[in-house]
Amino acid sequence: MTSVDLLPILVLTVLLGLFFFGFLLVRRTLMGLREGYEDGQE
Repeated sequence: MTSVDLLPILVLTVLLGLFFFGFLLVRRTLMGLREGYEDGQE
């Protein structure tokens, strides 16, 4: 395993981490919006 092989793996890992973080952030935001909407309906 050379350092040249390590770079694409590192980039993919960072991209997957950002994608996962963004997914969790969007999901939490949507859940909060839905809860606030349901609380406003009552």
